Amino acid sequence: MNRYPLWKNILVAVTLLLGLLYTLPNFFGEMPAVQISSARSTVKVDTSTLKKVEEALSQNKIASQGTTLDASSIKVRFADTDTQLKAKDVLQNSLGNNYVVALNLISSSPGWLSKLGALPMYLGLDLRGGVHFLLEVDMKAALVKTMERYTGDIRSALREKKIAYAGISRQPDQTIQVKFRDAETRGKAANELLKNMPDLTLNETEEGGEFRIIASLNPQAQKRSQEFALQQNITTLRNRVNELGVAEPIIQQQGAERIVVQLPGVQDTAKAKEILGRTATLEIRMVDEEHDVNAALQGQIPFGTELYHERKGGPMLVKKQVVLTGEYISDAAPGFDQQTSEPVVHISLDGRGARIFRDTTRENVGKRMAILLIEKGQAEVITAPVIREEIGGGRVQISGAMTTQEANDVSLLLRAGALAAPMEIIEERTVGPSMGAENIAKGFNSNIYGFIAIAVFMIIYYRFFGTISTIALSANLLFLVALLSLLQATLTLPGMAAIALTIGMAIDANVLINERIREELRNGSSPQAAIYAGYERAFDTILDSNITTFIAGVALFWLGSGPVRGFAVVLCLGILTSIFSAVVVSRSLVNLSYGRKARLDKVSI
Repeated sequence: MNRYPLWKNILVAVTLLLGLLYTLPNFFGEMPAVQISSARSTVKVDTSTLKKVEEALSQNKIASQGTTLDASSIKVRFADTDTQLKAKDVLQNSLGNNYVVALNLISSSPGWLSKLGALPMYLGLDLRGGVHFLLEVDMKAALVKTMERYTGDIRSALREKKIAYAGISRQPDQTIQVKFRDAETRGKAANELLKNMPDLTLNETEEGGEFRIIASLNPQAQKRSQEFALQQNITTLRNRVNELGVAEPIIQQQGAERIVVQLPGVQDTAKAKEILGRTATLEIRMVDEEHDVNAALQGQIPFGTELYHERKGGPMLVKKQVVLTGEYISDAAPGFDQQTSEPVVHISLDGRGARIFRDTTRENVGKRMAILLIEKGQAEVITAPVIREEIGGGRVQISGAMTTQEANDVSLLLRAGALAAPMEIIEERTVGPSMGAENIAKGFNSNIYGFIAIAVFMIIYYRFFGTISTIALSANLLFLVALLSLLQATLTLPGMAAIALTIGMAIDANVLINERIREELRNGSSPQAAIYAGYERAFDTILDSNITTFIAGVALFWLGSGPVRGFAVVLCLGILTSIFSAVVVSRSLVNLSYGRKARLDKVSI
């Protein structure tokens, strides 16, 4: 009656073992570390970089606690923050500006646990420490950039249709003024613009013999433009933060004009700012083949040109006049050249960019065109091919001794591009690791004290069954922490509050079971029959009460955001683990204790 088959007991034992295994990494804590990543997409972090790092630390007699090389960065652990700060300065001076050297905190759990996929759960800013930025997007500047783009589009559209105009200018009130010599031409232009640019509101005026069109963005288009600027900035910031290697960063919209950026574990605020401000863009210029490069190398650079180095070749003179910029890029994707099979980046230009590129290539057949990648104010000639023929269709391919990873990085940077509108940091806050440790201690203690209070009550009131309930409650905590670690969830203070709530709620199921057993015993049932009936008849009530709470948790997750969602996730997971531990684990222990006895006179409850 009260015996589990062997497979059920094995299932309980295996789940407990896995729960312990995936919970273990959370007990090892974090160590101060220095993280080295590439400051430019064209610079690799590899074994040669690792060797430089180790040599620099060895020469300055700085002892590390271990070094790790992954796909995009090198992490060096240290025993204390003093050594960490010293190592950061040494490595920055040794590696130069091509690498980002940032302070960080990384897990100190053993490597064998990591190989098994057992990783600690992420800790939020309030528990781990880190930096918090509140940025405000300059929406006026976003509108200015939109109107500048429309100014160029109007000019190109009228030229393409061969509609003569006397002048185009953007006005301070964010309107575009187009002048014509007669009303008939103005009418043709208005029809063309209304057909191709539905977001513009056109107002036709006449003043001093000049016929004008005053174009402005309609309110819906203005709102879309500003929303696009905000979302584009969020996308760009996410791409930048990826380079910091931050676990579970929070980058989200706040209101109509602001963005919140939280970077747990990052201690170096200045370096975080530098990364967030990093952008890359593309410039296409013509190569100056008329002047002597050797003279330029000696300092005699001709007027209107600049000296650069091509990645695959030597120095070259490039004209300052920019043919195309990254603003005209609508998409960028990595790929392979069909003839050479080397990694390349395929770029798609928008309509205006495609027209400019077509005209430029038609007028410069036989000449070289330089494609420059600009990052952090530094420009590098990726490639400088010879124009063989006119190139239409808006498809451009860039190559230049790139690896597959570099092609991915370059396309990512070009897709993100520059920020759609300037941003200003209006709030900056640093949460120190010590404050995070204090919050962890308070949250941990609150859970421990709550657990002890419940355990003492259960053992005194229900005796042996109270002890089993306490063991089941411990298993529930074990499963919950293991699940959070396995899912790589982010634990915050609200999440710790949800754990405390889960402890209180989880014991309800055991109370229902124990009270049902006592009731059956009072009604004259035998101990074995009372145990069986207690578990069977209490299950429906346990399920009903937990389902209603689970629905509330799902509603919190669906409607809430930020910390509220974190609370809801922990609460819902806690409900699932509490049902399993209260019903399956506790019954397994009861069956092992009492189920093997043929005659059972009494039970300790």
